[in-house]
Amino acid sequence: MTPPASAPATQTTLPTYVVGHRNPDADAICSAIAYASFKEARGERGYVPARCGNSNARIDTILARFHQPLPHYLSDVSPRVHDLMTRTVIAVPEQATCAEALELLDRHHIRVLPVMNARRQPFGTVSIAALGGVFIPRVNQPRLMRQVHTSLAAIARALKGRAVHLVKENVVEDFYVRVGTMDIRSFWSISERENIAAHESIVIVGDRRDIQRRSIELGIRALVITSGLEIDAETVAQASARGVSIIVSPYDSTTTGWLVRTASSIERIIDRSVVTVAADDRIADVRKKFSVTSHALMVTNDEGGLIGILTKSDIFKPVPTRLVLVDHNELPQAVPGAEEVTIAEIIDHHRLGAVHTAQPILFINEPVGSTCTIIADMFRREGLQPSPPIAGIMMSGLISDTLHLNGPTTTSKDAIILAWLAEIAGVNSKQLADEIFNSGSVILANPPDKVVRSDFKIYEEEGIRFAVSQVEELGFGNFWQHAKPIAHAVQELREEEKLAFAALLVTDINTQNSLLLVKGDATFIGRIGYPHVEQDEIFDMPGVVSRKKQLIPYLTSLIKEMADVFAPQKRR
Repeated sequence: MTPPASAPATQTTLPTYVVGHRNPDADAICSAIAYASFKEARGERGYVPARCGNSNARIDTILARFHQPLPHYLSDVSPRVHDLMTRTVIAVPEQATCAEALELLDRHHIRVLPVMNARRQPFGTVSIAALGGVFIPRVNQPRLMRQVHTSLAAIARALKGRAVHLVKENVVEDFYVRVGTMDIRSFWSISERENIAAHESIVIVGDRRDIQRRSIELGIRALVITSGLEIDAETVAQASARGVSIIVSPYDSTTTGWLVRTASSIERIIDRSVVTVAADDRIADVRKKFSVTSHALMVTNDEGGLIGILTKSDIFKPVPTRLVLVDHNELPQAVPGAEEVTIAEIIDHHRLGAVHTAQPILFINEPVGSTCTIIADMFRREGLQPSPPIAGIMMSGLISDTLHLNGPTTTSKDAIILAWLAEIAGVNSKQLADEIFNSGSVILANPPDKVVRSDFKIYEEEGIRFAVSQVEELGFGNFWQHAKPIAHAVQELREEEKLAFAALLVTDINTQNSLLLVKGDATFIGRIGYPHVEQDEIFDMPGVVSRKKQLIPYLTSLIKEMADVFAPQKRR
């Protein structure tokens, strides 16, 4: 038998990824690092900080300041074939017998066997249903019921018998099986009536020497002696002279007859409509392939070699990938594929979105200025002290999201936590804030398309999808120098993501004021009540610095007021 085809060994313990939102800001990155550290401090292993977007100058400055590596990058966590496939595959060669295939199916409790060539490439399958069809009695086709397509060597293996004399034992041919239980006078009459030639016949018989001698005289292909009975030397000599093979079976005649039939080659029942997939294919994409095969999908490598098998039951297995979402809870903002895997926990400080989980989970949502505030408070409440670098990381996320406690989302808890972290880290928060906010202009460091995607989130309200990006600058000078190409990039973002509108909030950290650039439905833009800086495109928003607490509630209120305007888009 062909030995199992195995994929490379994998880790026994799969990681749980702690990941922030797409196009991460400092709080998303810092909270992922901090929560993985919190889990480790509690003795919970296997939590890995991750990100689903690129870094920026501010994030790089923070990580370098506290000597932390950039979290692991996740582009897509959609379940893949390699997550669910059976890696140890039991397979058979084309020359295998039905008996050998049935034994493997029974021993391993499986329903289908891949058939492989010498290069371990699959070219077909044998199923338990197809094998069953071989042995279903067809009383209206008695000749077919007696037919066995195999070799004498395969019959001897199936019987675990003793080969007394074999002639051309490896030739695969069609045999017709007879049990020699009739009187010698009528013994051969059925074969004559069905026009079965002697050289195509196998006769199964016990110790009836008259049937043995008559069969040899007729020149049958093989004589199978049952119950382990001895055969006399004279009969063996006659068989040898006539070119008749002799096999001694340890079983009775009924069992021997059954086993001879199971020695049939699988060649004629191989389903050659093989459907192959790659280990990295998405499960969502391969599901439809089961419409063209009722058995299994063969998982192959680049050379066509078999490395796994995926059955219909496999795709209903629990997906091993686990996520902890930090700094967000809305699936449109999550890493692609998050809705298809296990979301184990959510730690966030934003509004609640539509998220559904199969099981109850830990979901912490607090109205504070940053997710790092929540995680630092978890350290404190558990009586755990973060290391100075991790304390500095949490300080950075908190400072960035609250504009060093000057933003409208800032709470008294943020101030208390920041002071606690500063003492542990041994860092002056004002100096750290200056270092973070002076770390470089997003607008100067990136082309316009990267500027509008550096920190953008997609929202859905009343069935309307929209996006809001935000960049923080020291003054508006850099923005005005690049306003037109940035406006064009916002429009491209809207078209690519098929949004009702897209907006960019440019915040001046020094003055705590913002500009809002909007591209989208003209009627909607016309309802924005803030002063126009450029007609129907850029608005002055004094005192507005928080996307979460100030801008998003304002925009969603406009959407609700204009439900009739957006109704056609919802129907699309």
